[in-house]
Amino acid sequence: MPLSKRAAAEFFGTFWLVFGGCGSAVVAAAYPQLGIGFVGVALAFGLTLLTMAFAIGHISGCHLNPAVSVGLVVGKRFAIGDLWAYVVAQVLGGIAASGVLYLIASGKEGFSLSGGFASNGYAAHSPDHYSLAACFIAEVVLTAFFLLVILGSTDERAPKGFAPIAIGLCLTLIHLISIPITNTSVNPARSTGPALFVGGWATSQLWLFWVAPILGAAIGGLISNFFFAAPQEPIREEMSRG
Repeated sequence: MPLSKRAAAEFFGTFWLVFGGCGSAVVAAAYPQLGIGFVGVALAFGLTLLTMAFAIGHISGCHLNPAVSVGLVVGKRFAIGDLWAYVVAQVLGGIAASGVLYLIASGKEGFSLSGGFASNGYAAHSPDHYSLAACFIAEVVLTAFFLLVILGSTDERAPKGFAPIAIGLCLTLIHLISIPITNTSVNPARSTGPALFVGGWATSQLWLFWVAPILGAAIGGLISNFFFAAPQEPIREEMSRG
């Protein structure tokens, strides 16, 4: 599959992840009487990933996350030469989804970006005011385990056809744990889109939601490769670039 088509799949997949996940938080989480709350938002993120994994997993691998792409490079499941195209497509998809969400959400009287627009934050901007250190550790650990699930469920020895379910449920669990801590990132593209619209504190704190997830993903890739890896189909740069 040509890199351009795989990157396009990553753009649309990340759009769906951010639009569905952040949209549930902005529009539906606190809706009067019928609000879906933290559990609903967690399920929304998991379901967007699960549905896209079935839709585009056979095209691009359905990373939808720069940290996941880095972790797969470290875990020797993805060609480093393709990394830049995936990351650019993912970030643009997240920004585009945030733009569409803003157009929709701002159509209601009383809407304000001061509510955070599903941005991630630490300290005073953590939903439950967790410290910078606590937020950093949470993002690293959760992303590392996310990569362990991704690499394990897609291993050639794993049961076939169930990886999207395991990965989607893992992302749901991650959100159930960490929405009160950071509003849950584990994904730099997911964090970048809303932050660019909020500006100010959201963009000044964005560095953590790039550094911590990428570090965690690299750790997860190293752990998986060192302890659990089996021989996989080798990556060939000339084929992966289409």
